[in-house]
Amino acid sequence: MEINQKQAVQRVMDLIAIRGGSCSEQDVAAWICQQLQDAGIPQSAVSFDTAHRRSPQGGTTGNLIVKLKGTKRAPRRLLMAHMDTVPLAVDSVPVLDGDWIRPQSKQTALGGDNRAGCAVVLTAILELLRSGADYPPLTLLFTVQEEIGLRGAKYLTASKLGKPALCFNWDGRDPALLINGAVGASNLTIDITGHASHAGVHPEHGVNAAVVASLAIARLQRKGWHGLVRKQGQRGTSNLGAINGGGATNVVMPAVTIEAEARSHDSEFRREIVAAWKEAFEWAVGSLSNSRKEFGTLTFDEDARYEPFLIDERSDCIVMAAEAAKAVGLSPTISACDGGLDANWLAAHGYPAVTLGCGQHAIHTVDETLLVPDYLKACHMGLLLAAGDG
Repeated sequence: MEINQKQAVQRVMDLIAIRGGSCSEQDVAAWICQQLQDAGIPQSAVSFDTAHRRSPQGGTTGNLIVKLKGTKRAPRRLLMAHMDTVPLAVDSVPVLDGDWIRPQSKQTALGGDNRAGCAVVLTAILELLRSGADYPPLTLLFTVQEEIGLRGAKYLTASKLGKPALCFNWDGRDPALLINGAVGASNLTIDITGHASHAGVHPEHGVNAAVVASLAIARLQRKGWHGLVRKQGQRGTSNLGAINGGGATNVVMPAVTIEAEARSHDSEFRREIVAAWKEAFEWAVGSLSNSRKEFGTLTFDEDARYEPFLIDERSDCIVMAAEAAKAVGLSPTISACDGGLDANWLAAHGYPAVTLGCGQHAIHTVDETLLVPDYLKACHMGLLLAAGDG
């Protein structure tokens, strides 16, 4: 089975040009729905869930779900990608430059992450219907709010998927790389309240929240709990990403808020990292007092954003994805990744999905591009997997 390459390229160009950042994916969803309708897919097969109503970020639409009965008996397959882009890509105008699609402006990202994934899934079903070939029961899933913490996948109404047995997610660079696992991650919000005082008249009456924070951070760094964390054969990472506090040089800083994260492929070890951070800040708060023997206070909140997962390399979805890669002339490799994916939450819902690349390069930056030959190979793989030939 082959794809119409010219139409596939135009399709991804059209998708990239639609404005639709996280929580504003409605126009992207409407465009996809129109393409499906034009191809003869009945409205009854198309639905939206209410993920945006449950997400703390709100939003204009939920996840788009298309459920097709298929024309041959076989396990149901799910093909998915996320619709949103990062803010830097919202005003992107794509231009075709040889084998590359680039943003017209040097001030924007492209948005191939992840409109290329959406185009792969859409191309697969449109080409399949055009061919007239038989196909297994299929579910297409276009998620929202991936770029702000996988919120669409987290709040997915999984009962609408039709219990797929084989799941494939497009979001990445190399179509030959089959991602079978990803880390889990926790976000940390740490609030330190000290005691304000006049920094020139009575500095000794103050407890500087920034000093408390610095004691904790230094302790974490010294004990190996910040950055790349390796302990007793376990591996993870942590990072202090933002720190805010203070407003004047003549006031002992009364409060600091820190935003941080911890990651690991092992949930228990990630919890150990978080515990080490909490211990360090509790120790620091108890180590600094003012002349009146007053100490600061600590509020330490963890948001477990997503849990890790790992799919057995011998599982059917991995084997079939590898066969599809070989069929388009690629040599597949299998690896877990250190970033979060919608697939983290699909696994948590009971539908582990292998994640495949679709030609994205330098995502989230003004240097972002899409390599057309890789994108087209991803489209071909999508078609094979949708048809049940992968």
